[in-house]
Formats: sequence, C-alpha cells, structure tokens
Amino acid sequence: MDILSNLKYAEGSRHKKKRVGRGQGSGFGGTSTRGHKGAKSRSGYNNRAWFEGGQMPLQRRVPKFGFKNINRIEYSVLNVGDLQKLISAGKIENTGLNKEYFLSKRILKIKKFPLKILGNGEINSPIEISANSFSGTAKEKIEKAGGKAIQV
Repeated sequence: MDILSNLKYAEGSRHKKKRVGRGQGSGFGGTSTRGHKGAKSRSGYNNRAWFEGGQMPLQRRVPKFGFKNINRIEYSVLNVGDLQKLISAGKIENTGLNKEYFLSKRILKIKKFPLKILGNGEINSPIEISANSFSGTAKEKIEKAGGKAIQV
C-alpha cells in the first residue's frame, strides 16, 4: 500500500550536488573544475559577444558592401491585373478609385506609403484611377482599355 509518506525517488534519478572548492577529498578541490590558469579560471571573467579568442572576428573578416539610399520612396503597389480580378469579382467599382478607396476596402494595408500602379497583368475594363505614381506600361494599358490614369 502506497502512502504519500512512503514515496521515494526512483533509484539513480537524483544526483548529488557538485560542491567545488571544498578540499582535495571532494574530488573537486584545487582548481574547482576550472582547469589550469587563463582568464576562464579566474573570478570575474566575462566573455563578450562576438569574441573569438583573439582571432579576427567574423564581422571584421567579412567586407562591407551596399548602402541604404536615404531618398528611397517606399510604395504600396497594385498591378493592373489585380485591379481587373477585383473588378471581375465585383469587389471594386470602375470609377473613383484612389488610395483612400483601396484602404477602406482593405485592399491596401499601410496608409503612410504612396500608391503606385504597376503594369503586370492585363486589364480590359475602362477604369478611372488616381494614384501617386504609375509605371509606363500601367498607364498605357489603362488608357488602351479606355480608362483614365490620373497622377496625384
């Protein structure tokens, strides 16, 4: 009959705590499992990130390349093919299309980026759309389909 007061840990499941630096008889005296000499054997040792033991670190071995263009403009983009799919599905109308309209319909997610229309895909519905920028092919395809591309 097992009573809570009679329960014991399974044999070998518990290990004795390693008491270092408590004399030679313990087996962990002397160097206290730290090996001989060197920074790692002394108190207060701290290995900083990226330190490779004096070897030239990776971030200094690898050359620098590229640059960040501080004048880059990030756009929210829509392709004319996507616009045609949305019109065919009845999710958007043909006229009065602008950034605010697409934000309200949750087609665009980020408000702060200007809208750019790109020319990937085909469009055959005449649409009237206002955007901050158009690619050459997008403007050409919209006007060829009988629509208007108005740059804001």
